[in-house]
Amino acid sequence: MLIVGGLIVILTFVLIVKKYEARLVLFLAGLLMCLIGGLPGDVMKAFTKAMVNNSLVPTICTVMGFSYVMRLTECDQHLVQSISGLLKKGRAVLVPLSFLLTWWISLAIPSASGCSAAVGSILIPTLIAAGVHPAMAAATVLAGTWGSAISPGNAHNPFVADLAGTDMMTVIINETPAAIIASIACVAVMTAYAVVRREGATEERRQAYLASLGEDAKELEAFHVNPLRAIVPLVPLILLIISSKQVGLIPEVSVPLSMLVGVALGFLVTLTDLQEVCRKFFQGMGNAYADVIGLIVCASVFTAGMTAIGLTGALTDLMKGSQSAAAAAGTFGPFLIAVISGSGDAAAFAFNGAVTPFAEQFGMSIMDLGSLAQIAGAMGRSISPVAGAAIICAGLAKVNPIEVSKRNALPCFVAALVLMFML
Repeated sequence: MLIVGGLIVILTFVLIVKKYEARLVLFLAGLLMCLIGGLPGDVMKAFTKAMVNNSLVPTICTVMGFSYVMRLTECDQHLVQSISGLLKKGRAVLVPLSFLLTWWISLAIPSASGCSAAVGSILIPTLIAAGVHPAMAAATVLAGTWGSAISPGNAHNPFVADLAGTDMMTVIINETPAAIIASIACVAVMTAYAVVRREGATEERRQAYLASLGEDAKELEAFHVNPLRAIVPLVPLILLIISSKQVGLIPEVSVPLSMLVGVALGFLVTLTDLQEVCRKFFQGMGNAYADVIGLIVCASVFTAGMTAIGLTGALTDLMKGSQSAAAAAGTFGPFLIAVISGSGDAAAFAFNGAVTPFAEQFGMSIMDLGSLAQIAGAMGRSISPVAGAAIICAGLAKVNPIEVSKRNALPCFVAALVLMFML
C-alpha cells in the first residue's frame, strides 16, 4: 500500500504543478487513499472538521474581508504612495530599499497578488524612472512579497498555531527573527546581483525613460497622500502586536475584532458608501472561504488519506531522529513545488497537515517546522514565473516573467537556506 500511496502523492503534486484545480486534486487523492486504506469514513470526518475550524475560519475570512474594504476605500494605495516617497531620496540604495519596503508592506497587504498590484503599480514605475533596469525593478517587488509569510493575515500562521496548540501571535513572534535574517540575506544577494550586472539606477536609463514619458506619469504625480487613509491598513496589525501576550500593552484583541476595527476606521476616514463597504467585506469573506478555507479543507482530506494508507507513519519513522532530514524536506518540498506551480499553499498545507504534527519525534518543534514549510513555500512562489504576482510585476515593468524569475532565483534560494539553518 505504501508504494501505491507514494505514487498517488507524486501524481497529486504533478497535477497541481500542471495547474489542475488544487482543491479537486487534493480531495480526490485523499478520497482514493482512504478507500485503499479501508477508512472511507475518515474523508467526511476530515472534511467537516476543517470546514468549521473555530480558529481558522473567522481569522482568514475577516482578514480577506478587510483587504477588500481597503481596496475599495483606496487606503492601501495611500499607504503605498506614502512609503514610496522614500525611494526618491536615495537612488544609490533603490534596489534594497524597494525590496525592504515591499517586504514590510506585505505584512499589511498579505495577498501576494494584491501586494504586487498595490505596491508594484507605484514602486516599479518609480524605480524604472530612477534608472533601474525594468526586470530588476519588477524582481525587487516580487521578491519582497514573501514577507507576508509572517503577517497575521497569512492563512498559514493560524494553521500552524492550531497544530502547535498555541496562539497565532506566538507563532509569528517565534518565526519573525529567522524571517528577518533571511530577508537580509535575500536583499544582500539581490543587491550584489544588481551591482555586478549594472542593473541598479543609472543616469543613462533614467534619461531614456524620461524621453519616453507619456501622460500616464502625470496621474502618479497628481496623487496626494492622505495620512489618515495611509494609517488605516496598519491599525489591525498594530492592535494585534500591542495586545499580544508578549507585549501586553492592552487587553488581548482577536484577529476578527482587529479587522472589524480596521473596516470601521476605513469607513469613518473615507466616508465611503456604507452599503458598499458591507458588500465588499462579505464578498471578501466569501472568497476567502472558497479559495483559502476550501484549500485547507481539501488538504485535510489529503492528509487523512496519507494517514489511512500508512504514508504518514512511514514518513515519520523515516525522519525520526533526523532533524536535518525534516528541515530539508520542510524547506525544499514546498519551495520547489511553489517554483513550478506558482503557489506554495497546497504543498505547505499538505506538508504541515501530514508531517508537522510529528515534528518533535525528529527533533524539531511544531512551530519551527510549520513555519519553515510555509515561509519556504512563499519564497518559492517569489521565483515562479507562473505565479500571479510575477505576472503582475512583469506586466507593470513590460518584461517577460522569466526575466524577473531569473533575478530572484539565487536571492530566494539563499534566503531559504538561511531560514532552514535558523529554524
